[in-house]
Amino acid sequence: MVNKLELVEHVAEATETSKAAAAAAIDAVIDGITLALKKGEEVRLVGFGTFSVKKRAAGKGRNPATGEEIKIPASTSARFKPGATLKAELNKTK
Repeated sequence: MVNKLELVEHVAEATETSKAAAAAAIDAVIDGITLALKKGEEVRLVGFGTFSVKKRAAGKGRNPATGEEIKIPASTSARFKPGATLKAELNKTK
């Protein structure tokens, strides 16, 4: 697993910038994606993938312990679909 600090270090090294500048750039990208998704827009990064919003309607469920019917509220979540370049890179043989 790679955490944000390790990603910042990688970006700083790859772009020959400071860790502070790399962290600011990563934060700006994340903020931009978040704002677009909050507006219900898709974010397409060609070759990497597409971030989108998925809405799920409210429904009913059952509490498995008691069998009591419960209401499941409507929700919104983010989805990511990898692009062709990313898929190909992940499936390369070493």
